[in-house]
Amino acid sequence: MKFDEILRMRRSTRSFDSRPVKEGDVLSILEAARLAPSACNSQTWRFVTVTRPEIIRKICHGAMRPVIPNRWLEQAPLVFVGCSQLDVIANRIGSGVTGIEYYQIDLGIAMEHMVLKATELGLGTCWIGWFDESTLKKILNIPNKIKVSALLAVGYSKDESSKKRKRKPLEKIVFSEKWGQPIREK
Repeated sequence: MKFDEILRMRRSTRSFDSRPVKEGDVLSILEAARLAPSACNSQTWRFVTVTRPEIIRKICHGAMRPVIPNRWLEQAPLVFVGCSQLDVIANRIGSGVTGIEYYQIDLGIAMEHMVLKATELGLGTCWIGWFDESTLKKILNIPNKIKVSALLAVGYSKDESSKKRKRKPLEKIVFSEKWGQPIREK
């Protein structure tokens, strides 16, 4: 499968069937994350893999925030918990100087590598950022010095529909040379 096909196939899946994700696929997805670039090659990302339904249920009913509780997460056979180790120089000094939280960028790149690899493997994924970090840390025994930034639900999609996602055209999101001057799509 070509890269552009993977990009077009990727969907946010919120309905999973009951099949477990093969261990080899889990490791392939994690390897894709491991190969991601990071600030000063710091590789501050860390992942907790959760496959036990009772723990996923505990996360779903204990660590999801109200209003949008993401109860569909309970169906996912696999959840990656995206964490960052903040005691690395690139994150302490770099962010202090520039104001940019490099660990968030690094984790985002690594997790998107995971999303794209999962898509290549025929799996659906969905990012979740709406959770209570302190509760999640208690459930998974994650140390205080570790920052949890995202969850990634992974599994086989129940809904195989190929609904076309609405995306803004390039001319709405890209400017040429200066802000406000649109680029022409070719």
